[in-house]
Amino acid sequence: MHEDITALLIELGAVILALGILGRIAGRLGFSPIPLYLLAGLAFGHGGILPLAASEEFVATGAEIGVILLLLLLGLEYTASDLVGTLKTQYVSGAVDFVLNALPGAAVALLLGWGPVAAVALAGVTWISSSGVIAKVVGDLGRLGNRETPVILGILVLEDLSMAVYLPILTALLAGVGLAGGSMTLLISLGTVSVVLFVALRYGRVISRAVSSDNPEMLLLVVLGLTLLVAGIAQQLQVSAAVGAFLVGIALSGEVAHGARNLLSPLRDLFAAVFFVFFGLSTDPRQIPPVLAVAFGLAVLTALTKVATGWYAARRAGISPAGRWRSGGTLVARGEFSIVIAGLAVGVEPNLGPLATAYVLILVILGPVAARYTEPLAHRLTRKPATPTGPPGDPTPATQPVPPVAAGTAETAEAAGAAGAAGRTSPDEPAGQPGTPAAAERLGDAANTPG
Repeated sequence: MHEDITALLIELGAVILALGILGRIAGRLGFSPIPLYLLAGLAFGHGGILPLAASEEFVATGAEIGVILLLLLLGLEYTASDLVGTLKTQYVSGAVDFVLNALPGAAVALLLGWGPVAAVALAGVTWISSSGVIAKVVGDLGRLGNRETPVILGILVLEDLSMAVYLPILTALLAGVGLAGGSMTLLISLGTVSVVLFVALRYGRVISRAVSSDNPEMLLLVVLGLTLLVAGIAQQLQVSAAVGAFLVGIALSGEVAHGARNLLSPLRDLFAAVFFVFFGLSTDPRQIPPVLAVAFGLAVLTALTKVATGWYAARRAGISPAGRWRSGGTLVARGEFSIVIAGLAVGVEPNLGPLATAYVLILVILGPVAARYTEPLAHRLTRKPATPTGPPGDPTPATQPVPPVAAGTAETAEAAGAAGAAGRTSPDEPAGQPGTPAAAERLGDAANTPG
């Protein structure tokens, strides 16, 4: 017994220390630590350089807690009114996002002969963007005040809310329930989400006051205990523990939500890192090379479909062409939730885990690059070359000075009004819009998520 505990402490300490060093390296280089955590898991797992033995069971439990805390903190970022408002205004963009990004994953799984359950799982892997990576990229690029930022946030909100319905369906399929059982699970999940949103809208302040405490220790224990309890009950009902944690986060608001975020963020960061390592531990690195070509092709395809999604959503919101391309490029990154989904379904198809690992490694690195360079590249490719207006040999410049436009024309007034309303000096210049400060605050908080 004593020797087992000693081995556990040594292995666990070495793993956490290694994660800390890798996280610092990622921070210095300016990219997400998720790929390094996954690579560490591959190195420590079966078939890796240094397999773990004593701490594997503890890491597995820590990984479950990591998923729960990820979803809890995500729920704390939103209020029920935020979710309902976004659902009303951006449901069309959300549907386009699902069609363009989930269907390629499902199609690839079916073409590989993996079956319908694996197809549903891979659809989720390719569908959901990484809130953590995107939040960090938007902050690093100084785009928190841009007009397209609320559009990006709206897509992420819809994806996160969709998880409350998608995960129970996937869990039911993995459990092997029939059509009747699956339909019942779907009804339960939809009903649960609807009830939680209604209660949070009507009685959110009452719930928050009941949970609130001036003592940080008491607040931490109550929120964490409530979350684990609800997550366990949700898992028992086959609604998914992660969804239960997400709904607890939505139900809390105001100062309680803010205080819980501050207290639980370090725990979330620790256990989320453990989760990524555990996923790597459960993946044999020797299984990755056979699926690498498929992962790369799927990554390129779904990067393009995410760009199209962001472009369409920004166009619906009346954003300028430059902002549309920035929206699309920013949404490319996949990360934590793709791994969560793949982790749930890793038992249904042996190659799903290696494919998801390679896919996320590619897009979590490509995502920040796409966010930075999609708009300049699109501008370069779509720019029309200047054509001379004079006859051949005429030295007159192609562009002649334009006479001043008389003040008061409708065009001038319209452009000036549009620019003034958005707080810009020209109609195409990125600037904030109503609701942007709240969006910026939530993205700023989410940027601290691993990834």
